[in-house]
Amino acid sequence: MGSRADLHTHSTYSDGVLTPKQLIDLAHRRGVRIMALTDHDITDGLPEAFAAAGAYPDFTLIPGIEMSTDVPGNEVHVLGHFIDWRGDAFQEELARLRESRLDRGLGMVRKLQQMGINVTWERVKEIAGEGAVGRPHIAQALLEAGHVASVNEAFDRYLSRNGPAYVEREKMTSTEVVELLRSVGGLPTLAHPRDLDNLEALLASLKQAGLIGMEVYYQDYAPEEVERLRQLALKFDLLPLGGSDYHGLGGPQQREPGDIPLPNEPVERLFELARRHGVSERVAL
Repeated sequence: MGSRADLHTHSTYSDGVLTPKQLIDLAHRRGVRIMALTDHDITDGLPEAFAAAGAYPDFTLIPGIEMSTDVPGNEVHVLGHFIDWRGDAFQEELARLRESRLDRGLGMVRKLQQMGINVTWERVKEIAGEGAVGRPHIAQALLEAGHVASVNEAFDRYLSRNGPAYVEREKMTSTEVVELLRSVGGLPTLAHPRDLDNLEALLASLKQAGLIGMEVYYQDYAPEEVERLRQLALKFDLLPLGGSDYHGLGGPQQREPGDIPLPNEPVERLFELARRHGVSERVAL
C-alpha cells in the first residue's frame, strides 16, 4: 500500500504529462489524500489544482514549487511547501528563472542540431505547451523523433549535466533559494539527495539558511538508502519527507503518485510546523 501523502509532483505547467486536474484525479484514485504540486519555477498550475482538489472533501493540496540551484560541480533541487505564491516579487523572480530555462533549452537544441540530430525548437515548445520549458521536453522530442528509445536514454546520452548537449542556465545558489522560499512563508526541503556530493556539508549549510526537511522516501530508493538518509535527517534535525516526483514520463525508476513508503508521522510534523509558522491558511486558495 502506498503513502497517503505525496509531496513532490509535476503537471503540464512544467514538465509533467498530466494537467493539474488530471494529476489530482489520479492521485486521489490511488489513495493519496495529501499532495503538493511542485512544478519547476512556476506556480501557474495552482489555481487549477485547487479547483480540482475542491471536488474531494478528503483531499488536501499543499501549494509548492521545485527550484533548481547551483553548487560547485552539481545541481541541487529544493522544494518549497506551503508557499505564499501570489506575491509580485516572488513571481518576478520565477519569471526571470523561467526565461533562463528558455535560453538554455534553445541552446541545447542548437547543440543537438550541430551534432546532426534533427530536433526542432518549435517542436520542443509544442511539447511544453503552456508549461515552463525543461530538459524533459527536449527528451520527449528526441524520443518522438526516434533518436533514443526512452527519456532516460535521452538524458544519459545527451542531456545530463555532463552530456554533450548540456547548457548551463542562470540559477541561484541553494542557500539563496532556501532563503527565498522562507521569505514567502515556505518550508524548504532538499529534493532527491542520494547522489549529491558532500551531502553532510550541504545539509549543514542549508539547515543554517532555514532548511526544514529532506527527501528520504523517493522513487526507487532502496531500503538501505532510505535508512542512511533517515539517519542523516535525524542528525541534522530535518523532517524525513518524500515524494514520487511524478512526471508521467515512464521509465524503470518512475513511480505513480503515492507509490512511496512515506510514513504519516513526518507529514503530520510538517503540518504542525506550518501551523506554528502561521502558513496553514495557504492550503486553501
